[in-house]
Amino acid sequence: MDSIQTLLLLLLLILCFAIWVYAVQIRHRNSYKLPPGPKPFPIIGNIFELGQNPHKSLAKLSKIYGPLMSLKLGSMTTIVVSSPETAKLVLLKYDQNFSDRPTLNAMRPFDHHKLSVAWVPVGNKWRKLRKICKEQMFSVLRLDASQSLRKEKLQQLWDYVNDCCTSGEVVDIGRAAFTTSMNLMSATLFSVDFAAFGSDSSREFREIIQGIMALAGKPNVTDYFPILQTADPQGIFREIKHYFEKCFEIFDEIINQRMQERGLPSDFPSKNDMLEALIDLKLKKETELNFDDIKHLLLNLFVAGTDTSSVTVEWALTELMLNPGKMLKAQNELRNVIGQIEQVQESDISKLPYLRAVIKETFRLHPAAPLSVPHKAKEDIEIQGYIVPKDTQTIVNIWAIGRDSSVWSEPDLFMPERFLEQETDFHGQHFELIPFGGGRRICLGLPLANRTVHLMVATFIHNFDWKLEGGLKPGEIDMTENFGLTLQKATPLKAVPFKVM
Repeated sequence: MDSIQTLLLLLLLILCFAIWVYAVQIRHRNSYKLPPGPKPFPIIGNIFELGQNPHKSLAKLSKIYGPLMSLKLGSMTTIVVSSPETAKLVLLKYDQNFSDRPTLNAMRPFDHHKLSVAWVPVGNKWRKLRKICKEQMFSVLRLDASQSLRKEKLQQLWDYVNDCCTSGEVVDIGRAAFTTSMNLMSATLFSVDFAAFGSDSSREFREIIQGIMALAGKPNVTDYFPILQTADPQGIFREIKHYFEKCFEIFDEIINQRMQERGLPSDFPSKNDMLEALIDLKLKKETELNFDDIKHLLLNLFVAGTDTSSVTVEWALTELMLNPGKMLKAQNELRNVIGQIEQVQESDISKLPYLRAVIKETFRLHPAAPLSVPHKAKEDIEIQGYIVPKDTQTIVNIWAIGRDSSVWSEPDLFMPERFLEQETDFHGQHFELIPFGGGRRICLGLPLANRTVHLMVATFIHNFDWKLEGGLKPGEIDMTENFGLTLQKATPLKAVPFKVM
């Protein structure tokens, strides 16, 4: 009987909370001139408007309610930005007001939201971590110095594809790109390769990283109704915590081994990688860097740096195989500029305008982060005649901007040629193409991703042609997306390489 009474009391409390939330919603909505949006249902608001693919659902709604749109997601007010002009206001003109992040429940395990460079509020800690990343990993000087490492990993990719070419084996493009990206990151961070092509370890790491990205981007009812955080009805907190634990176990083992190596005689060969630089900084007391900071920074770099690049490469190869004429143009450019034998170098990218156009068009159609990482308003602010209230979650629909017919002619077609006719870059200055975001929270890894994505795509197509697995025709390629923090291809792209005659 006591358990029944407890359950009834709990239901009564939830009902009272729901009524209070609804009253606050109505009062809040009436006290501000919010941007237009669909009428919210009582209590739940517009949660059901999101659907399985929120980037597409929100793009459709923006055509009705405009490029600055408001939604109620439970107790959370959300503003959705869907045009280059409005994105420029939020990410550039009012960047300071929108530079913080909402505290999402999926980012709470191990206080990741307080320690992660991607999620920590703008302040001294964020500036310190951002400076470390730029100076130790993403500066032009550092990237130029690590070219030989990327050359080695790309040669391993070429060797793997060539072996499959000789044996007639099928290549899982996304998995091969993932293994290359992962080894690039693990070698840069730790001076080790985490996996070999076709290995079980590669599959395990891919499951961990893609699991984190899928859960981080999944609409979470506990963000909309904080009273449910302890219950975690979708299990998102528990699952992502499990993935974090797996990563931290790996990092702890590597860090402990590295600290032991540093205690060996001075003639023991030292490593020249990110971990070594971070430990050096940690031992300097003025940096106020601890091992928790290091592990969360490594988690950011490893997960985001691996997944986003491999996702983009798989979509680029998918579009090229879907459009054989575009594939031939990219291959001919490579063969004319580079030759048939030489490996593509980073210095060659500037000489390959069509390859660069292919990558830009892939970024436009298939941005790795379709809704970017959400922002949060620090104060009430007026934009385009409407009020965006303090603490409002603000989302930029990068996918919708890339498909906007008022910006792009024939927006659903893969047409790299459009970028041969106009000077549009993706470094946060042209807001019609912002796959890495913009403003002060622009993706720190952009300079590295720019190099690796171009080189991986070039490696796949330079000396090889491709036949789809099972005699599949280009028009039969499944283009279904799996939504998350990154936009995965639901059905892996698999093809057999053969040598170009």
